[in-house]
Amino acid sequence: MINRLTQWLRAQPWRGDLVVAVGCFVLSTPVAVAVAYVHRASVAWYLSGLAVACVPLVARRRWPIQVVAATLAVNIAQILVLAFAGPTAAPIAVALHTVAMRTDRRTAWRIAACATVALVGASLISRPSLEDVWQYLAQIAGLSLAVASGDAVRSHRKLLTSALERAERAERTREDEARRRVTEERLRIARELHDIVAHHITLVNAQAGVAHHLMRTDPDHAYQALERIRDTSRAALDELRATVGLLRYSDAPAAPREPAPGLADLEPLLDSFRHSGLDITLERTGQPDELLPITDLTAYRIIQEALTNTRKHVGLVPARVQLDYRTDALRIAVEDDGPGTRGSSSGPATTTTDEAHGTGTGTGHGMIGMHERARAAGGTLTAGPRPTGGFRINAELPLRAGRKG
Repeated sequence: MINRLTQWLRAQPWRGDLVVAVGCFVLSTPVAVAVAYVHRASVAWYLSGLAVACVPLVARRRWPIQVVAATLAVNIAQILVLAFAGPTAAPIAVALHTVAMRTDRRTAWRIAACATVALVGASLISRPSLEDVWQYLAQIAGLSLAVASGDAVRSHRKLLTSALERAERAERTREDEARRRVTEERLRIARELHDIVAHHITLVNAQAGVAHHLMRTDPDHAYQALERIRDTSRAALDELRATVGLLRYSDAPAAPREPAPGLADLEPLLDSFRHSGLDITLERTGQPDELLPITDLTAYRIIQEALTNTRKHVGLVPARVQLDYRTDALRIAVEDDGPGTRGSSSGPATTTTDEAHGTGTGTGHGMIGMHERARAAGGTLTAGPRPTGGFRINAELPLRAGRKG
């Protein structure tokens, strides 16, 4: 019942104003009758004056200041012209309450001060004595209370509106943050899957070629190549299973946890490339320090992807991996001696450059992934052709958290 009444009033705002005007008249009637009885005046005149003062309240929300002026004019006319003992204060109080609700605080108090001075001045002109000073004080207190209550309602509504806006903004921010995290996680998974699949499939393809070439002339070496294919494919399946397992059981307390690869696994990684025919040299300088987990994984993946690109797009050429441990950073360099200068329009170097720059036969996902990994770890990565031929990738990764490249 109450909800229906509220909806009925909100459907047409003037209905609520009409209810307020009628309610003000009804609630003020006993006071008007009592005042008329005390001063031995006509009750009909007092009730008529109260009704006229309540009429402007029908438009109180549309024209709040004008309604204050109208009710004030009616009250002053009652005092000066009809010689009422006192103004009907309820309508002017309701009007001032509405002004305080719908305007700013300074404007409301200024209007209230002017209305109070006008009413008290009119009362003093009509009855120039201090016998009714308590009545004047009551008028001042009542009008001040009306303004204060209206200001409190306005402040409360403003606070609620601000809280709702903050909640909506926080909800939008959470949604944006959730989308951003989903995108970052999707890119991270794409990088992991690309590195795993590209590396192992490249090795399997190379070892399969070796086995095919030696199957008739050297069955023993062909058999060894097939064993390496088996081991490489098994390693690929294990890494894929671990990655997919983390996606499937990321919230489970007993989720499978495979150790992430790092530079401790660098030698087996290089050996896998050497078995495929790639001549790799590893150089270490500086004193190895304990690496951040993200730095350790990033360094491993960058070396893995760089050598995969060399084996896939250039072939069997000498390659070098350099690890330089500095005070606050790890510098990585991976270079190869591919034929010609990368970026030329002939030879196999073209495909390698295409892979690096995301054009041609390569998709560019490997190079993009290396750049993203370096940035995520707080480091930098550069790649480009060497002046004497071949290609070189340089990366610098922080050894401590908080450093930005």
